[in-house]
Amino acid sequence: MKKLIFLAIVTTILAFTSCKDSVSNQPYQYELNPTYTWGFVVFYGDYYADYLNANNVLTVNLFTDSLKINDQNELSGYGQYLFLEDIFVSPSDTLLPEGIYMVDKSGEPFTIAPGINDTIDDQVYTLGAVINYYEPNPLKSAQKLIVGGKMTVNREGENFSLNCDFVLQDSLKLKGNFSGTLPHFDESLQRNEKNSVKYLQGNLSNKRKAKNTSSISF
Repeated sequence: MKKLIFLAIVTTILAFTSCKDSVSNQPYQYELNPTYTWGFVVFYGDYYADYLNANNVLTVNLFTDSLKINDQNELSGYGQYLFLEDIFVSPSDTLLPEGIYMVDKSGEPFTIAPGINDTIDDQVYTLGAVINYYEPNPLKSAQKLIVGGKMTVNREGENFSLNCDFVLQDSLKLKGNFSGTLPHFDESLQRNEKNSVKYLQGNLSNKRKAKNTSSISF
């Protein structure tokens, strides 16, 4: 009887250990359907005119409510930062127009440049659409490329409604939504400057074609 009890205890411990190991080996789960509560849009005008693309370019920046600006004008807290770097619209548009935007590298109106890792002057930079995860465990914070999908934009007066249905580099689906006002900032006359986008209490460091979105100061 004692042997049976001992074996039962050992079996229970092994089962618990196996279950624990199984859980610890599971991939880290990121929130894949966030609600963004604040953000802004930056207008760059015909940024790629020198490359024979006359379409205007916008960037959309969306944040979950746990991300805030601290006293040092830095982004702090935990959550998600959606950064859609190159959104192409027609030459007549200066605000984010209603419509369905596809993740596509064509540079045509109503397209969003997909996220890529590009080498510039022997350095690798992340360009295009990305999602940044700021987690309580810094080792779990990550940036993922957005490589496919779409975003639907609706507008009623000053209020915008954005619904995302993206595909990430690891084939996971990233949804998400935003509803509210989206301040627009015009940088079309200053787009050659490296740090000219003024927002809130300071500047958003935004090196076009040479940036690091994992470290942001305002």
